[in-house]
Amino acid sequence: MKMGPNEGWNDFEIKEEPFYLPQGNEVELFKAAYEERLPVILTGPTGTGKTRLVEYMAWRLGRPLFTVACHDDLSANDLTGRYIVKGDEVVWIDGPLLMAVKKGGILYLDEIVEARKDVTVVIHPLTDHRRYLLVEKLGCIWRAPDEFMMVLSYNPNYQSVLKELKPSTRQRFVSINLGWPREELEVSILEHEAGVDVETALNLVRAANRIRHLVHEGLEEGVSTRELVYAGKLIARGVPLGEALRSTLIFPLTHDEDLKRAMEEVLKNYFSFA
Repeated sequence: MKMGPNEGWNDFEIKEEPFYLPQGNEVELFKAAYEERLPVILTGPTGTGKTRLVEYMAWRLGRPLFTVACHDDLSANDLTGRYIVKGDEVVWIDGPLLMAVKKGGILYLDEIVEARKDVTVVIHPLTDHRRYLLVEKLGCIWRAPDEFMMVLSYNPNYQSVLKELKPSTRQRFVSINLGWPREELEVSILEHEAGVDVETALNLVRAANRIRHLVHEGLEEGVSTRELVYAGKLIARGVPLGEALRSTLIFPLTHDEDLKRAMEEVLKNYFSFA
C-alpha cells in the first residue's frame, strides 16, 4: 500500500481578495476565534454571505480553504480519506479534513446538518482542547497545528427536528449569525457584484425587503442577497425586466400561485414591466 501524493495544495489557496462587506463585527469575531484556536459555526438564511465570509477570512488569514458541500451520503470516510486501486497498487487518498489538518488550513463544512451522523463523531475531537483527528483505517492520529480551523454553517430556519445539530455539537462552537444586510449595505453589494446603478440596486433591495415579510404568510424563505445579485446581472445584461425579475425573485422561491401573484405585485411597485 502506498500513500497518495499531497499535490495541488495551491488549488486550495485564496489568491485574490474576495469582495466582502461586513454586516457587523463578524470579521473581528472570526479572527479572534482563529487566534484562540476556537471552531466557528455560521448560521443564517441562504444567500446572506456565509460562504463569502469564510473565503474572505481564509484570504485574510493566509490559510488554504477546504470546502465541503454536505449532503445525505457524506460520511466520515469521505472527509478523512480512503483506499483506492491505482494500477497494481492500493493507494491511500487523503480526504479534505485530513488535508486541512496536515496543511493547517480551514475546513469549511457547508450545511453540516445534511451530512450523516458519523461526521459529527469524527470532528468532535478537533473542536475542543484535544484537537486531533483519528483515522482508524490508517491506525494513526494527527494532531492539528495551531493554524487549523474548523468552520461549519447551516440555516436553522430550514431544518426540521430530524435535521438539527445536537446541543452537544453546537456548544462546541463560537456562533456567528448572518442575517439580511442593512439596506445601504445590500445596495452597495449589488452595485459592486451586479454592476447595476444605484437606483436599480435600491429598488431591488426595497422590493426584496417587502417580499421577505411574506415569510410570515407562507413563503418558505425570503429573497437572498445572492438572488438579488442574479437579478441585477440579468438586468444589466439587457434581459427583459419582467423575465429577469420573475426568474430570480419569484420562481425559485415558491410554486404557490397566490404567493407568486403577491410577489409580482410587490415588484411592480418598484419596477414597470408587463
